Amino acid sequence: MNGKNKLLWFFLFVSAFVFFPRVSFAMHISEGILPLKWALFWFVLAVPFLYLGLVRLRRLTESSSQAIPMVGLVGSAVFIISCMPIPIPVAGSCSHPVGSGLAAIIIGPSLSVVVSSIALLLQALFLAHGGLSTLGANIFSMGVAGSFVAYGVFWLMVRVGFGWMAAAFMAGLLSDWATYAVTSLELSSALHGGSGAFGPMFVSILLAFAPTQVPLGILEGVLCAMAYAFVRARRFDLLGVFEKGGAT
Repeated sequence: MNGKNKLLWFFLFVSAFVFFPRVSFAMHISEGILPLKWALFWFVLAVPFLYLGLVRLRRLTESSSQAIPMVGLVGSAVFIISCMPIPIPVAGSCSHPVGSGLAAIIIGPSLSVVVSSIALLLQALFLAHGGLSTLGANIFSMGVAGSFVAYGVFWLMVRVGFGWMAAAFMAGLLSDWATYAVTSLELSSALHGGSGAFGPMFVSILLAFAPTQVPLGILEGVLCAMAYAFVRARRFDLLGVFEKGGAT
């Protein structure tokens, strides 16, 4: 193939993406959905958790050379897991797994907030999933709520005598559902318009997500249990690195 033919095929390839209309389903809360005051509100709530995670990361890097590679690996998993969209036609958005539950029970909830924040930032910048103005709301729902619910459920179940697999399954399941419950809260709080419409809108948004998110949460619970069992069986020593120094 000569140079002119290569140039022609390249032009046709680019034109297919630029000039032909496509249906796009964005994930997370998209840019411009939340009014400025609500976007700032959720950002302010998310910042302390992100700061706590960064402090935790700095302390771990000073005490263990194994911390950074493991955090990077888990962060990559969160990015990939949360990039699996399932379109919701009635909502014009997507359901997707979150991955923060798995991250929380392996590296701790505060570090899970950090890796979730990085994943959400990259997705907003390069994949048009979420947005910069809504980054705080997305961090709070997926990173904060998803991580701390998962961690709390996991260790509570272990403390009362449930097995590791059952605890990891419930952590993944409830992390997923908690993320979408908080997302529904964020959307309905900002967009209900007053006049007592908050409750009906909150329920409506929850019901819109339910057909995909209920089974997806169960699948994420299975994934979380299998992945945790793999790490526990192969590199149990790495779990101990993150358990030292407290829950966060």
